[in-house]
Amino acid sequence: MRTRYRTKAFFLKKKNRAEADQVFTLLAKDFGKIKVLGKGIRKTTSKLRSAADLFFLSELEFIQGKTYKTLTDAVLIDKFLKNNFEWKEKIAEVLDFFLKQEKDERIWKLFLNTFSKLDNGNSAHLIYYNFLWNLFSLLGYAPELYRCASCQKKLLPETLFFSPEQGGVLCWRCFQKESKEISVGAVQTLRLLLNGKDVVEKLKVCQEDMNCLKTVSDFYCFFLRNTLNPQGMLDR
Repeated sequence: MRTRYRTKAFFLKKKNRAEADQVFTLLAKDFGKIKVLGKGIRKTTSKLRSAADLFFLSELEFIQGKTYKTLTDAVLIDKFLKNNFEWKEKIAEVLDFFLKQEKDERIWKLFLNTFSKLDNGNSAHLIYYNFLWNLFSLLGYAPELYRCASCQKKLLPETLFFSPEQGGVLCWRCFQKESKEISVGAVQTLRLLLNGKDVVEKLKVCQEDMNCLKTVSDFYCFFLRNTLNPQGMLDR
């Protein structure tokens, strides 16, 4: 008899398969990122439909098949569909790319906290960047933000640059052509986002620093994607 597994899980992505099936990418509390097959779930008569859709949090039961885990039961806990759908899609894409199947309670808590905040509709940009950089930190890619990543001297409030290759911020003396300028305010914002305290909704970031934060975030994300998947297909 096949073993049945139960866990809380969040629906990140879905893909149609055959005439009425769907394959779901899930972030599961007890298993990490997994793929689960919903057989016949697109049929209006399916008992699983009401608890299995994008950005639903559900209590699931599944069995392990030869190719896929197969969904056998789903009970809805909550829906995160109020606001900021496009930011939630970006987060789902980031998680799908960077997570393997590792279970991590810290990532689970970060994810749920992020989606709860996005559903409230405030500070979506900062909430996303807070998630992105804290995810990188939990995965072992935290940047150096206090000392020059090259010469190791304490960073001063002067012209600074961000270098993914060096793993963090560079002073102007260690400038490299592949680095990008980063404002002092953006560095300070990153420090606050990564200090272990929930400060994202209290931060006031000027437009110039926000633009810089976006540029550096995209720059670092692209570098990590290239590093982890050098054969391309980065922006799937």
